[in-house]
Amino acid sequence: MRVGFIGTGLIATFHSKMLRAAGDLIERAGCFDVDPARAAAFAAASGHLLAGSEEEVLDGCEAVYVCTWTSEHRRLVEAATERGLAVFCEKPLATNLADAVQMAETVRAAGVVNQVGLILRRSPAYVVAHDLLADPAAGRLMSMVVRDDQYIPTQGYYGSTWRASRGLAGAGTLLEHSIHDIDMLRMFAGEVEAVNAHRSNFHGHDGIEDAVGAVLRCTGGVTATLTSVWHDNLARPSLRRFELIAERRFVELDGDDWFGPVRWTDSDGSTGSLEGEALAARAATLVQGDANPDVAFVRAAIDGSPAWPSFDTAVAAHRVVDAVYRSADAAGATVEVAA
Repeated sequence: MRVGFIGTGLIATFHSKMLRAAGDLIERAGCFDVDPARAAAFAAASGHLLAGSEEEVLDGCEAVYVCTWTSEHRRLVEAATERGLAVFCEKPLATNLADAVQMAETVRAAGVVNQVGLILRRSPAYVVAHDLLADPAAGRLMSMVVRDDQYIPTQGYYGSTWRASRGLAGAGTLLEHSIHDIDMLRMFAGEVEAVNAHRSNFHGHDGIEDAVGAVLRCTGGVTATLTSVWHDNLARPSLRRFELIAERRFVELDGDDWFGPVRWTDSDGSTGSLEGEALAARAATLVQGDANPDVAFVRAAIDGSPAWPSFDTAVAAHRVVDAVYRSADAAGATVEVAA
């Protein structure tokens, strides 16, 4: 499978490294970036061929990664779909709900394999936490408390200066970062039915919120709170804490997004903890398909089978994000999530 990249920044480098595990399943085709020096560095490090244009990449591959800033996603996904390519698009799908819906309809109508970069769906930590809560011994999930803080990614390790531009990013910490958290809330609790939210802007970038607080009412009466912040504490890169409270089990994730630890306490006083290789080994018995999201995408593209999480999964998260923004714009009024 000839795999190409459009956009060769930090997240593209992550996916390129993950693809090493695909071995002979792939041939590294063209790569392109609006920054020629960045594209050249990516090509030299990854073995991809340096292309002179987006079209050259699309015409020379069978599967493509779209890793540009968000405002370009829809255009590039449509160009890839017109060629019948399998397409992996980074999250968020689009700067707004309407474009995300249209992108999902486009790939569905064309019948092309599609996957979105909501990679926590395959994270050993979140897969095991989900299994702990699915255990009947845990009882019903009652509440979730989520804190996600990160230094604003226009600086430091991320260096994504485009995230200060509303025209390129669409919005700030909720859309660009915590759409992962919304996706995990849905994985644990099911559909979000209504939200109340507020947002703030401390850095002064127009339309780029850097603090969001939301209360979400989920299926079955589950209540979730989400705090998402972009600050300037460079000692704190992407850090998440999930507290999941069921009737008879408390589960917490507070560490590496992939390798934990995951800790739990049961009503009889017993406790448990898993991290690292032990956590990955347990998750391997639970996850559907390949645990590596990029190898899973390639296998689906080769087989012509459905990939996951798909664009439809992303659209469901976008609907919640859209409701949060509408509530914040209405001074925290209750907003129903669109069906």
